[in-house]
Amino acid sequence: MQTKYLFTGLFIFLIFSIQAQETSFSGLYNVKNYGAAGDGNQVDTKFINAAINDAAENGGGTVFFPAGKYLCFSIRIKSNITLFIDQGATIIAANMDEVEGAYDAPEPNIWGDSLKYQDFGHSHFHNSLIWGENLENISIVGPGLIWGKGLQKWGNPKPGLGNKSISLKLCKNVILRDFSILHGGHFGILATGVDNFTIDNLKIDTNRDAIDIDCCRHVRISNCSLNTPNDDALVLKSSFALGYAAPTENITITNCAVLGFDEGTFLDGTYQQTQKQAPDRGSVTGRIKFGTESNGAFRNITISNCTFEHCRGLALETVDGAILEDITVSNIVMKDILNAPFFFRLGRRMRGPDELEVGTFKRILVDNVIVHNSSSRYGSMLMGIPGHNIEDVVFSNIWIRIDGGAPESQALIEVSELEDGYPDPRNFGEIPAYGFFIRHAQNIQMNNIALEFENTDMRPVFILDDVKGADFQNVKAESAEGVPVFWLKNVTDFSIHRVNQFKDQQLPEIKELKL
Repeated sequence: MQTKYLFTGLFIFLIFSIQAQETSFSGLYNVKNYGAAGDGNQVDTKFINAAINDAAENGGGTVFFPAGKYLCFSIRIKSNITLFIDQGATIIAANMDEVEGAYDAPEPNIWGDSLKYQDFGHSHFHNSLIWGENLENISIVGPGLIWGKGLQKWGNPKPGLGNKSISLKLCKNVILRDFSILHGGHFGILATGVDNFTIDNLKIDTNRDAIDIDCCRHVRISNCSLNTPNDDALVLKSSFALGYAAPTENITITNCAVLGFDEGTFLDGTYQQTQKQAPDRGSVTGRIKFGTESNGAFRNITISNCTFEHCRGLALETVDGAILEDITVSNIVMKDILNAPFFFRLGRRMRGPDELEVGTFKRILVDNVIVHNSSSRYGSMLMGIPGHNIEDVVFSNIWIRIDGGAPESQALIEVSELEDGYPDPRNFGEIPAYGFFIRHAQNIQMNNIALEFENTDMRPVFILDDVKGADFQNVKAESAEGVPVFWLKNVTDFSIHRVNQFKDQQLPEIKELKL
């Protein structure tokens, strides 16, 4: 019996080896058999696209990249195709200033080009290293590397330039698995209008965004490590790039790490931290974020079992009219957080059609979170705008320890409304509460919360301003001598139970009070 299985295994291995060497009529297409050199000098684009076209004409199959260095401009994936990047194989983005060739031209998009509802990068898809549009049943898999060496990271419309490693538009049934991306350009992965989408076990160490999920439904992102010191790591957006306000919904993000180490030092294993700022002049980035593009909706989304390290915190933002609702965040560990651990923002930037109305932000559950070594410039921020509240937010089982050391003068800072401004903690400056600054909010609950500082901090733990309904239970909050735990302004229906040394109480209406 063992001899039989051994013979069968050897037979399968030999067949696979033969297929890897020859153009196959049984589903495997080796790019070297189409003329690709894989030597890092010859531009292999036309040979790779020939293999893809041949596979597509035969009903689909796997386009195989054996070990080698494949210098390329735009690779055009097609339906029913898998790109398999083997161990030792690197697809390298070419630079048109160094070799002959160019990336495909960015297609017209009036909603970005003339109306400016979103930036150049979000408005164009064809000017990419690997791209596909209106496709189904596609995969990019394998343990190899995509190196965006020749990609730009800004929105330069010059013909021939490319700025994305992988760009997919209006596709369905997509799998991205197991490969790595180094220096991926403006986007390592940009997916717009992609449904039934699986992203698993990717390692991305890049110069701007790692993964952007825009106007997509039924997406599963798991087991990914994303290092992005210059921009966001994992971003959900709901832009107008398709010409209409499509939702991003039914998304799960689990078992992922987001990081802000120096670019390139995650994949090489040195994990350096010499960079102090991102291009926006704030701290290095590397976070999970919803927004800023937010025209449609963010619904039915879970984030679980993720770690943040040496980066900004979790940002949930709707500022262009999007509905943001029914979100859960659980089992999160944050270490060395460089701005607000939590930044929840409802605003009115309103970049989109004139008829858009201010969005909504409600039904958010955050549970089981540890934050260690958080910046003393900030606190967590939950902020709506006058007349538009953040609603129904629950924090439970939260432990936050900040660096601390903020002076008493920081507690007196008035935080600007910035109703129509760009939503990022850095734009609001230093924050006068070290725990949570909550403004224009309704139905806020906090249960089993511990807040501490490493160095004595002279700010209140909580500042609530224009809040309707706030319930605090089982809260242990360290505060400096003479500094209040709560500073309440224009608050109604406020209650505390088992909070520090305070007696349990419920206060129906408060003009201003320090506890």
